[in-house]
Amino acid sequence: MHLSYRLRAGLVGLLALFAASLPSSVFADSGSVRLSIVKGGWFIGANAGGGTLYFHGRRYALSVGGVDAGLVFGLSHTTLHGRVLHISRPSDIAGVYGAAGAGAAVGVGARVIQLANDKGAILQLEGFQVGLMANLDLSGLVIGLR
Repeated sequence: MHLSYRLRAGLVGLLALFAASLPSSVFADSGSVRLSIVKGGWFIGANAGGGTLYFHGRRYALSVGGVDAGLVFGLSHTTLHGRVLHISRPSDIAGVYGAAGAGAAVGVGARVIQLANDKGAILQLEGFQVGLMANLDLSGLVIGLR
Protein backbone atom coordinates (compact mmCIF):
# COMPACT_ATOMS: atom_id res chain seq x y z
CA MET A 1 0.00 0.00 0.00
CA HIS A 2 1.42 3.35 -1.02
CA LEU A 3 0.74 6.43 1.06
CA SER A 4 0.51 9.71 -0.73
CA TYR A 5 3.22 12.30 -0.18
CA ARG A 6 0.78 14.65 1.59
CA LEU A 7 -0.46 11.94 3.94
CA ARG A 8 3.10 10.94 4.85
CA ALA A 9 4.10 14.56 5.41
CA GLY A 10 1.03 15.07 7.60
CA LEU A 11 1.84 12.00 9.71
CA VAL A 12 5.45 13.11 10.16
CA GLY A 13 4.23 16.58 11.18
CA LEU A 14 1.81 15.12 13.75
CA LEU A 15 4.54 12.90 15.15
CA ALA A 16 6.88 15.90 15.48
CA LEU A 17 4.19 17.92 17.30
CA PHE A 18 3.51 15.01 19.65
CA ALA A 19 7.22 14.58 20.47
CA ALA A 20 7.63 18.32 21.10
CA SER A 21 4.68 18.34 23.51
CA LEU A 22 6.08 15.57 25.71
CA PRO A 23 7.39 16.76 29.09
CA SER A 24 11.15 17.13 29.27
CA SER A 25 11.28 14.48 32.02
CA VAL A 26 10.48 11.88 29.36
CA PHE A 27 13.86 12.65 27.81
CA ALA A 28 15.63 12.99 31.18
CA ASP A 29 18.63 10.89 32.03
CA SER A 30 20.22 9.54 35.19
CA GLY A 31 23.61 9.55 36.85
CA SER A 32 25.29 8.33 40.00
CA VAL A 33 26.13 10.28 43.14
CA ARG A 34 28.46 9.96 46.15
CA LEU A 35 27.98 12.26 49.16
CA SER A 36 29.87 12.72 52.42
CA ILE A 37 27.97 14.71 55.07
CA VAL A 38 28.81 15.72 58.64
CA LYS A 39 25.74 16.42 60.80
CA GLY A 40 25.64 17.83 64.29
CA GLY A 41 23.18 19.49 66.56
CA TRP A 42 21.60 20.20 69.87
CA PHE A 43 17.87 20.79 69.13
CA ILE A 44 18.78 22.70 65.96
CA GLY A 45 21.14 20.82 63.68
CA ALA A 46 23.28 21.61 60.71
CA ASN A 47 24.98 19.51 58.07
CA ALA A 48 27.74 20.21 55.59
CA GLY A 49 29.83 18.23 53.16
CA GLY A 50 30.53 17.50 49.56
CA GLY A 51 30.31 14.88 46.92
CA THR A 52 30.54 13.96 43.27
CA LEU A 53 28.00 13.58 40.48
CA TYR A 54 28.94 11.15 37.69
CA PHE A 55 26.97 12.06 34.56
CA HIS A 56 27.68 11.08 30.95
CA GLY A 57 31.22 9.96 31.75
CA ARG A 58 32.20 13.19 33.53
CA ARG A 59 32.61 14.05 37.20
CA TYR A 60 31.11 17.17 38.78
CA ALA A 61 32.00 18.36 42.29
CA LEU A 62 29.07 19.01 44.62
CA SER A 63 28.66 21.04 47.78
CA VAL A 64 26.15 19.96 50.42
CA GLY A 65 24.71 21.95 53.32
CA GLY A 66 21.54 22.31 55.29
CA VAL A 67 19.64 22.84 58.51
CA ASP A 68 17.57 20.45 60.64
CA ALA A 69 14.77 21.68 62.90
CA GLY A 70 13.22 19.43 65.51
CA LEU A 71 14.72 17.09 68.02
CA VAL A 72 18.40 16.65 67.07
CA PHE A 73 21.16 15.46 69.41
CA GLY A 74 24.67 14.35 68.56
CA LEU A 75 27.30 14.31 65.86
CA SER A 76 27.62 11.93 62.92
CA HIS A 77 29.33 11.41 59.58
CA THR A 78 27.21 9.94 56.78
CA THR A 79 28.52 8.48 53.53
CA LEU A 80 25.89 7.92 50.83
CA HIS A 81 25.93 6.63 47.28
CA GLY A 82 23.20 6.00 44.75
CA ARG A 83 21.44 7.34 41.72
CA VAL A 84 20.03 10.65 40.61
CA LEU A 85 17.07 10.33 38.25
CA HIS A 86 15.24 12.72 35.92
CA ILE A 87 18.08 15.10 35.09
CA SER A 88 18.90 16.44 31.63
CA ARG A 89 22.06 18.33 32.54
CA PRO A 90 24.36 18.37 35.60
CA SER A 91 22.85 21.59 36.98
CA ASP A 92 19.49 19.83 37.46
CA ILE A 93 20.86 18.17 40.61
CA ALA A 94 21.33 21.58 42.25
CA GLY A 95 18.52 22.69 44.53
CA VAL A 96 16.78 22.29 47.84
CA TYR A 97 15.75 18.81 48.97
CA GLY A 98 13.38 18.44 51.90
CA ALA A 99 12.64 15.44 54.11
CA ALA A 100 11.00 14.54 57.37
CA GLY A 101 12.66 11.74 59.26
CA ALA A 102 13.55 9.97 62.40
CA GLY A 103 16.58 7.89 63.20
CA ALA A 104 19.29 6.95 65.59
CA ALA A 105 22.87 5.81 65.23
CA VAL A 106 25.20 4.61 67.94
CA GLY A 107 28.44 3.58 66.30
CA VAL A 108 27.57 2.53 62.73
CA GLY A 109 24.05 2.59 61.30
CA ALA A 110 22.58 2.08 57.84
CA ARG A 111 20.83 4.89 55.94
CA VAL A 112 18.42 4.69 53.00
CA ILE A 113 16.75 7.85 51.73
CA GLN A 114 14.91 9.20 48.68
CA LEU A 115 14.69 12.95 48.09
CA ALA A 116 13.38 15.21 45.32
CA ASN A 117 14.04 18.83 44.38
CA ASP A 118 11.87 21.44 42.62
CA LYS A 119 13.40 20.59 39.21
CA GLY A 120 12.14 17.00 39.46
CA ALA A 121 15.52 15.42 40.21
CA ILE A 122 15.19 12.39 42.48
CA LEU A 123 18.03 11.13 44.67
CA GLN A 124 17.89 7.46 45.69
CA LEU A 125 20.68 7.01 48.23
CA GLU A 126 21.98 4.40 50.63
CA GLY A 127 24.99 4.22 52.86
CA PHE A 128 26.07 4.32 56.45
CA GLN A 129 26.21 6.75 59.33
CA VAL A 130 28.95 6.73 61.98
CA GLY A 131 28.62 8.56 65.29
CA LEU A 132 26.13 9.20 68.04
CA MET A 133 22.97 10.78 66.64
CA ALA A 134 19.26 10.79 67.53
CA ASN A 135 16.84 12.81 65.46
CA LEU A 136 13.15 13.44 64.86
CA ASP A 137 13.18 16.40 62.53
CA LEU A 138 12.46 18.23 59.33
CA SER A 139 15.59 18.44 57.22
CA GLY A 140 16.56 20.70 54.40
CA LEU A 141 19.49 19.69 52.23
CA VAL A 142 20.93 22.09 49.67
CA ILE A 143 23.08 20.65 46.89
CA GLY A 144 25.05 22.87 44.55
CA LEU A 145 27.61 22.44 41.79
CA ARG A 146 31.09 23.74 42.68
